[in-house]
Amino acid sequence: MILTFKIKHDHDFSVQLRQAKQVAKFAIANRDKLSSKHVSHFGLKSAIANQILRKYGKNKTCKSVSHVKLIIPGQSVKLDQDSKTIGLKLLGVVFHYRFTTPFSKVNQIEIDNDYFYVAVTVSEEPQREPDGWIGVDRNTTGHCAVAACTKTNQVLMLGKEARHVHQKYSKIRKSLQRQDKGKKLKAVKRRETNITKDLNHKISRKLVDYAKENNCGVKLEDLTGIRNTTKQAKSFKYSLHSWAYYQLQQFVEYKALLAGVPVAYIEPAYTSQNCHKCGRLGKRNDKSFKCPHCGYTAHADVNAAWNIAYSEPIEQLLVGPKPEHRTKSGSSSKDGAYNQRLAREGDRAKGNTDIPQMALSMQVQATIEPHGL
Repeated sequence: MILTFKIKHDHDFSVQLRQAKQVAKFAIANRDKLSSKHVSHFGLKSAIANQILRKYGKNKTCKSVSHVKLIIPGQSVKLDQDSKTIGLKLLGVVFHYRFTTPFSKVNQIEIDNDYFYVAVTVSEEPQREPDGWIGVDRNTTGHCAVAACTKTNQVLMLGKEARHVHQKYSKIRKSLQRQDKGKKLKAVKRRETNITKDLNHKISRKLVDYAKENNCGVKLEDLTGIRNTTKQAKSFKYSLHSWAYYQLQQFVEYKALLAGVPVAYIEPAYTSQNCHKCGRLGKRNDKSFKCPHCGYTAHADVNAAWNIAYSEPIEQLLVGPKPEHRTKSGSSSKDGAYNQRLAREGDRAKGNTDIPQMALSMQVQATIEPHGL
């Protein structure tokens, strides 16, 4: 797997970045001349120019460029793991790193005015055969994620503050729009995005750590195209479109792959409406669920999480055993009333809302491979 680490730098690359932008524009205008000899007059190192030519020249959909990063190939990077330094001989720069995740090699480095983006190859843990499954119900209101574990019979409720964050910044943006303050508007939007991203990192870390600790897999609903298929009341539109459910899914996936935790997907139909005890259609009223057939009552998201945990997967990222089957009538001892065993985590996803704690000193942040986004 490839992870990208973001490191703050204090070097001046303005000249090289300007040259890189000229090379990118040339590549778009001359897609049949993707060789460094055609752009040597710009003065950019040929190894960097070749990377930019291929990136922009072979992208048929790219018609213009605004911000272009310097791209340093792995062959031009000197890694010293003893002194924890990375040398860029093309630019005459050496910088220190402090990555907590072990890696085998540096694939490439991208550079802008403020950061080094270091893409490294990290090893994944061997695949595990889970003893149980954790069903994760992702929500636009209430808690971002409600998880139910078939092995421990516990429920985790995480990320309750997300809706408050979106509502708060929605009001601020409306006020700035009325005042026609464009720059402040962008800053506020970035702030909200950073808070949401940090929250999703914390939630995904909690879920994967819990799954690894209890040797369980993680099950998620396949929510592809939900924004186009879901009926949207006017009051619900903002919650749905500000919901970073796919980002949370990506964070869970790559953290699970690194930890050797299986991830599976299920069909989302009726997971919030069927009773997880008897399997028949119940009645949901906001966050309250009641089954008129067997009398079961619970938090609606908790009931959905149990349904997800016990559903047959349609897709699985890592090989593992099929989920435990249950009959529609009756239930196992692990299905005990959630009121007795509900393990509320007190929203452990709270914390610093700017950057992950590991990045406080060096501004280093682990992200998903940028080439796959």
